[in-house]
Amino acid sequence: MSDSLPRITPAQRRARLGPRHLLAPSARAAVVEAVADAVVGLHATDPATVYLSACARLREPGAGEVERALYEDVSLVKLLSMRRTIFAVTTELAPVVGSSTARVIAARERATLLKHLRERAEEHWDEARLAEVEKAVLAAVAGRGEATTAEVAEDVPALRERIVMAPGKPYAARPTVGSRVLRLLASDGHLRRCRPRGSWTSSLYPWALVPPLPDLPVREAKAELARRWLAAYGPATEADLKWWTGWTVTDTRRALADIGAEGVALAEGPGYVVAGDGEPVADGEPWAALLPGLDPTAMGWQARDWYLDPDHVKPLFDGSGNIGPTVWWNGRVVGGWAQRASGEVVWRPLTDVGREAAAAVEAEAARLSGWLGEVRVTPRFRTPLERELAA
Repeated sequence: MSDSLPRITPAQRRARLGPRHLLAPSARAAVVEAVADAVVGLHATDPATVYLSACARLREPGAGEVERALYEDVSLVKLLSMRRTIFAVTTELAPVVGSSTARVIAARERATLLKHLRERAEEHWDEARLAEVEKAVLAAVAGRGEATTAEVAEDVPALRERIVMAPGKPYAARPTVGSRVLRLLASDGHLRRCRPRGSWTSSLYPWALVPPLPDLPVREAKAELARRWLAAYGPATEADLKWWTGWTVTDTRRALADIGAEGVALAEGPGYVVAGDGEPVADGEPWAALLPGLDPTAMGWQARDWYLDPDHVKPLFDGSGNIGPTVWWNGRVVGGWAQRASGEVVWRPLTDVGREAAAAVEAEAARLSGWLGEVRVTPRFRTPLERELAA
């Protein structure tokens, strides 16, 4: 890339986050669908993340608004997609995500499950038997309307058979086949997760049938996903997009070319923006945010030095690269937070933030405590600072 390309500084990148990711107070949304589209999907591997990420960006935060979209209107759907992570995306975006990433991942999941069933199941399994069991599962779910894995297993006894995982290891386990088969059917787009049994932090989901997603041409779907991501997360590097999607280098470069992405110069090296998005943006209103573990903003890029001090990685990440709850001030991670058993939301700065930032963070902590009420949230992926604060 030429030295004459527009240069976008880290400060300029941070200035875009508040309005584009709906984190500045004036940018907050009225409905959760707008939030999901603004960040191109909400991380949903941990059930609580969807609620916490959405409510950080809603004008009037509350679990009810998220439940409306997930379980009443079903205008948000969860797909195993980018980076083999579960994302909650709008029904408008779901076909794009399905054709660009989820379909390939579902095929890999099927191949992996078949391999494990052949090699490690206590009973005989092959492709024909798996297809037979899947057909029976779909019939059982249709008959019940919605059902948990255990309830479906009452109708399909094969789901109660066991598979040996990590044989010979200290952490070896013998889970039933059922949970893996139903997850595979969800990956293939046949089932969806319904309202959990218990609170919204629960992982005990019943399942229901879901209409299949429309098929889109794969190349067009990849281009559209790249366009939406770059509009929300740009400027960014080719490596960032490749990492976020899980695509190959070839697919990533083709998608950038297909949308006519324009080159810019970043501190990390060559970067891209959607056409016409390379102009400087004015500094906006100050903003603070308490974002949950695996929030889409925190996990939006592979290279993070422009918003996260490398010295803060150790306390804020677990051993598998999952970021925990973070405190933000004007586009930069400045600390972490946790909820104690008493319900109190506590935070700790990892750098000197000043009075204005501290006051804004305290206000956000009070806002979070207010809508959480009696609910207690423990992240699925716990990090050193979160554990320490929660103790």
